[in-house]
Amino acid sequence: MDPTIAPLPGTAHEFCLYVAGATPNSTRALRNIKEICEQYLAGRYVLRIIDMQQEPQLAQQEQIIAAPTLVRRQPLPPRRLVGDLSNRATVLAVLELDPPPLPATLLP
Repeated sequence: MDPTIAPLPGTAHEFCLYVAGATPNSTRALRNIKEICEQYLAGRYVLRIIDMQQEPQLAQQEQIIAAPTLVRRQPLPPRRLVGDLSNRATVLAVLELDPPPLPATLLP
């Protein structure tokens, strides 16, 4: 996978998830970012998975030293998150994604 590929037309968000094989943390990070993307960005994102064991040169180009690492390429500015992405509030804040509005029945 080439991380320099331009996002698909009409795609608002582009992410690269750098993993180290199928480790538990990498597997959790992949599951968590897929869930977040589908919930908040359905149909408006590109997610590339880069295995640092199979493509170490790509991780080196991006200066990735820990896995899993999520890199948001678009929209600018780029953002990076390291870990399994299980703290949803932190992930949403760093990626600047708004939580969905509360249902009217839950509003005060």
